[in-house]
Amino acid sequence: MSKAVLQKLQATFGAAVLETHSQFGDDTAVVEPSRWLEIATFLRDDPACAFEMMSDLCGVDRFDVTPRFEVVIHLNSLSKGHRIRLKTRVGDEDGEGAQVASLVGLWKTANWLEREVFDMFGITFQTHPDLRRILMYPEFVGYPLRKDYPAEKTQPLVAYRTEEEAGVPLDKQAPFGPHEGMSFARNDFTKRAEDAN
Repeated sequence: MSKAVLQKLQATFGAAVLETHSQFGDDTAVVEPSRWLEIATFLRDDPACAFEMMSDLCGVDRFDVTPRFEVVIHLNSLSKGHRIRLKTRVGDEDGEGAQVASLVGLWKTANWLEREVFDMFGITFQTHPDLRRILMYPEFVGYPLRKDYPAEKTQPLVAYRTEEEAGVPLDKQAPFGPHEGMSFARNDFTKRAEDAN
């Protein structure tokens, strides 16, 4: 049934569907970024497609290819029992211009998933209601899942906020005592190896 969805997409959107393929049971369509929201809306609202659920949204850094990034969503139709993968490609070789329409208005699931992709790859989702970092702290420099992010990079140290800056009591916890926390951190494995010999 998902192959029929791919055929319907090609018939409806023509050249805006750049390619389709079906490998290992995954039916995939790659579409123009300018038509991303329109095609996603069609997949949700068309009675024959009826993709009520977005199960995932992620980014892919293709690094040596232009457009550099892929935005990928996985859609499921609970009523029809089929699924599809939809992709679009954005950004130049340096990652500039990596932007696409937000899908939060279609599936609420997209909210935090788009924020994660923004945080990790720097892809901007236009009209997202609250596009800001979700995993990294606000002062973090760069995008850690880009393939050109330097593994040895040191981030700027950021001082802890005071209670006055936060405007609320922070109730900071004291460090772990000698019998608290992760037990493996207190183990002396070299002593155990010596005792075994």
